Amino acid sequence: MPENHDLDPALAVRILRLEAVVQGIAWGLVAGLALFLATNFLVLKGGRVIGPHLSLLRQFFIGYEVTFLGSLIGFAYAFVCGFVAGYAVSVVYNRIARRRRNA
Repeated sequence: MPENHDLDPALAVRILRLEAVVQGIAWGLVAGLALFLATNFLVLKGGRVIGPHLSLLRQFFIGYEVTFLGSLIGFAYAFVCGFVAGYAVSVVYNRIARRRRNA
């Protein structure tokens, strides 16, 4: 397997950076889809009491309920929360990588 010790310095720096917006979208989609799927799984499962623990999210996500419409609202809220988290992690990572490169 060939060694890549002769990488162009600009390429090496580009590899170390994370795209914050792309990370935010990825994290947002994962969080949103997870909540959407969890909610709809409980709705389809049915029963007398549907998702008492998941319904506690309405304390944070105004309008969220364990229904199909609530899963769409929850997707939007979870997407925003995931986007913010992914964006923040990328920004912090890039700052640390820049400091390590300059040190």
